Amino acid sequence: MQQPRDMAMVQREQRRGRGARSNRSGRYEAEQREAFDDGWESLSEVEAFKTEVQEEHARTAITTNNSPDISFDQSINPYRGCEHGCIYCYARPAHCYMGLSAGIDFETKLFAKPNAPELLERELADPAYVPKTIALGSNTDPYQPIEKHYRITRGILQVLARHDHPVGIVTKSASIVRDIDILAEMAAKGLAKVAISVTTLDRRLARQMEPRASTPPKRLGAIAELSAAGIPTAVLVAPIIPALNDSEIEKILETVAGCGAREAGYVLLRLPLEIKTLFREWLETEFPDRAARVISILQSMHNGKDYEADWGIRQRGRGPYARQIAMRFRLAAKRFGLNERHDRLRCDLFQRPTQPGEQMSLL
Repeated sequence: MQQPRDMAMVQREQRRGRGARSNRSGRYEAEQREAFDDGWESLSEVEAFKTEVQEEHARTAITTNNSPDISFDQSINPYRGCEHGCIYCYARPAHCYMGLSAGIDFETKLFAKPNAPELLERELADPAYVPKTIALGSNTDPYQPIEKHYRITRGILQVLARHDHPVGIVTKSASIVRDIDILAEMAAKGLAKVAISVTTLDRRLARQMEPRASTPPKRLGAIAELSAAGIPTAVLVAPIIPALNDSEIEKILETVAGCGAREAGYVLLRLPLEIKTLFREWLETEFPDRAARVISILQSMHNGKDYEADWGIRQRGRGPYARQIAMRFRLAAKRFGLNERHDRLRCDLFQRPTQPGEQMSLL
């Protein structure tokens, strides 16, 4: 059922600068709450959502996974939730474990882990620890706006650099250039690489999909700066959304190659759990003329469903349209000199931190 126009206008004003169109209760909540117009224009008195940050005393820093279609098996997430507000973000459903909504709560009720660098140092010191590349940005962006204040990501990099531990970073924020001083030294030893997410070159589309992330020109500038500093830089065209940004594949790869990127990869749009509803709400608001086509093509790549969780299929899809995207991407990457080599990070330089009371080696 459509909402009255005046109510929609109020809601639009309240969520200005945010990606999600709703803030439905999480799937684990016993009660479901939704705003409605009571006829007294009470919604017109509601202020716009503001970002709130709660400090979380984490118990561990490193998280592990055994997913065969992911290139890393351990990661660190300095934050929960992400103010970038990307409507397609696959991390949104995780906010429901906190008793919060995957919608606007995910963008406005954030959690910071100030003790993450300290925990990391302790975990690296464990005699049983085996060094493997640690991924930063596997769940939410380590360089989202609150990093400017908390500097947790920088603290983590300082620990990793001190002990010659490899790190791979994924971000869509140009703020990463702040840490070029650390990353360049690590990269010179074969210990660091960065992947910048470039979803579109269209500033307007980027603002619609990723309202508080860096603009496309800022991201291209970051790729150029990182590359010039000798830091191996890749680009993720993620997500590719049929009938929305898939026409840009070749242009994006040509542009980022010109900025110095060495590698490129892609991920198709994923719509698990709450994201399928959030994305549809956004799509029907922003692109009502093509919403049905986008969903139809997407479902054609997942056996008629919004999403398949099978390894390998969830990020690439199947069928003619998925194969066409894969072929276009592969040919464009080859044409523009991307993926000619893959930079592998070193683990053999790792220097384990000394534990309290442990005598340092003289050699």
